[in-house]
Amino acid sequence: MNAAERFDHYLEHLSKGLGHADRHAGLRGYCTGLMLPLARKSVEPMAARVDPMHASARHQALHHFVAKAEWSDTQMLRRACQWVMPKMDFSEGGWWIIDDTGFPKKGRHSVGVTRQYCGVLGKQDNCQVAVSISLASNQGSLPVAWQLYLPEDWAADPERRAKAGVPEEVRFATKTQIALQQLRALLEEGAPHHCVLADAGYGVDNAFRQALSDMGLLYAVGITSAIVVWPPGLQPLAAYSGRGRPPVVPRRTAALQPISVKALAMSLPAQAFRSVTWREGTNAPLNGRFAAVRVRHAGGNVGKARLRPEQWLLIEWPAHEAEPSKYFLSTLSEDVTLDELVGVAHQRWRIERNYQDLKQDFGLGHYEGRGWRGFHHHAALSIAAYGFLMAERLVADKPVGGKKNFLERQMPALPEDYVPRGSPARAAPRDDLDHDAALSAELSADRSFGAVPLLRQGKHKATLVT
Repeated sequence: MNAAERFDHYLEHLSKGLGHADRHAGLRGYCTGLMLPLARKSVEPMAARVDPMHASARHQALHHFVAKAEWSDTQMLRRACQWVMPKMDFSEGGWWIIDDTGFPKKGRHSVGVTRQYCGVLGKQDNCQVAVSISLASNQGSLPVAWQLYLPEDWAADPERRAKAGVPEEVRFATKTQIALQQLRALLEEGAPHHCVLADAGYGVDNAFRQALSDMGLLYAVGITSAIVVWPPGLQPLAAYSGRGRPPVVPRRTAALQPISVKALAMSLPAQAFRSVTWREGTNAPLNGRFAAVRVRHAGGNVGKARLRPEQWLLIEWPAHEAEPSKYFLSTLSEDVTLDELVGVAHQRWRIERNYQDLKQDFGLGHYEGRGWRGFHHHAALSIAAYGFLMAERLVADKPVGGKKNFLERQMPALPEDYVPRGSPARAAPRDDLDHDAALSAELSADRSFGAVPLLRQGKHKATLVT
């Protein structure tokens, strides 16, 4: 069976989650368009290449499929993972990687657009932001959950919500709250309790870390240098008179005070740090200087705050730098080695690779519609297309990158009389299209990668629970 035939089988697998058979053509056309080596993968140019002799009609059909049809983007992601999962190996462990990514936008009508921090631009600007969770192994990773972050001004604006088709049940939630909701939904479906990885945007939130522990999940998350901890080897005083409930508030004295993780790192002797290589990079092994100490988080330890359990503080301090560059808190077991701790903490690069490939090769940021449904449908289809090539890579043991024309299909030429969108001769529905397209984005990441499975896994075999 060649790649094109496997792609046909894959589309049959995905189409079982669409509901109506008349949506199958839309799925085939849209996913095929996402696979083609087009400079931009919004509806109009994909329609022109997939069906050049009927570009206007195909444009309308694909637009209806992605922006209007009532099929589940969550189910689409689950079925994509079902296809990839049997080709994965989690014998060496797995991780849930939480992150968010931005899509610069102009105007104010595209759903969720507001002035906020955009990681792609590295500054505050008009953009949309989506929160995602990827499931990762040593072979690679794949997004399994995806949701737009709806800012407070949008969540409280009935008129804009109605125009963008924001579901009634969607209310304002912080990015950390969205990520926790996604994790709970996955665990309820039978997902394994893998270690959670996240950057400091999530890791600094004590409530987020506590929620992970309450769900029975280990974590290794980034934090900022200002996080306050009790230093190693010191136990906060908690005197008990023998009457009433035992005290849970650490008692501070002039000689016993918590300190910032930066101050703690700066106080460590040089021999506390050791050079660790955590993986092979594109051109050379990736390594750095690290130290790990057992600490208790002390933030909020006033009033009725309880004494926190011990956990790892991992410090990364590059040679020839004046101070450490990164800090992590982790609840991995007390007997974990420094090499293992460093290796886990640095698995988060995989989600950056997901975003890079999805944006550069699968049109993740190219959707021009304004509505909630279309935004999520387009993302689910981009991830589904990415999932197929990832599965092919696992079978062939070759990298996905650069195989934009993987299906070996010749891209049809445009007919001589083709007129692009905007011309009176090829007028297209524009009621909810945003012609201020998202800017293309590139993330710097290592180029070596693989792919992942989902959800419940047994001793020898993984199976998806829907």
